[in-house]
Amino acid sequence: MNTFTETTSTVSKNTETENTREAWLLNAVEKLKPIFKKQGYDVPKVQVSCGFTSSGKNRHAGECWSKTATKAVISEIYISPKYDDAVEVMDILVHELVHAVDNCEHKHGAEFKKIALAVGLEGKMRSASAGPKLRNELIEIAKNLNPYPHFKLNIPTIIRSYKPRPKARCSECGYEIGIFKKWQHLGAPICPVHKIEMDQIGNWVDD
Repeated sequence: MNTFTETTSTVSKNTETENTREAWLLNAVEKLKPIFKKQGYDVPKVQVSCGFTSSGKNRHAGECWSKTATKAVISEIYISPKYDDAVEVMDILVHELVHAVDNCEHKHGAEFKKIALAVGLEGKMRSASAGPKLRNELIEIAKNLNPYPHFKLNIPTIIRSYKPRPKARCSECGYEIGIFKKWQHLGAPICPVHKIEMDQIGNWVDD
């Protein structure tokens, strides 16, 4: 077998593999491990993918699933395709790795907070992100990585308008209840205390 041809082929395959999003994310995990190690935490084996979280397309930037949730028995992390900036992606990744270190056992509670603050995350724990020191570290790490091989997915934001439900209120005691649209044609109910017809509050017009 031609050794040169074999070696060239292997390099070509490796280069192609390293250009996938999962490969880039796993490489980023390796680069982030020393930040955790410095604080006494070992990052467990994880799988990382670019994909929507279970909460929907627009709600969360990332998500970590406990190793007990998968047959592979390793934590699964997803980074939303809304993000394509390497530093921002690693910022999200650090947050999810904190969950992986904790095996998602304490959500955003005290144990999560202890690890998060130690590695440089700041702010409310549910949305904790890199503080200035950690962000500078992420910028330096990004310089030694290839560009994140992903282009931001522009997801339309669905704006839902909700009309407040009409209510009925007793003029004597203030007792108040909401009224479903399908029952509006029957009129306001009777107050169970004062036995009088309750006042109509809000929009009682049947559209």
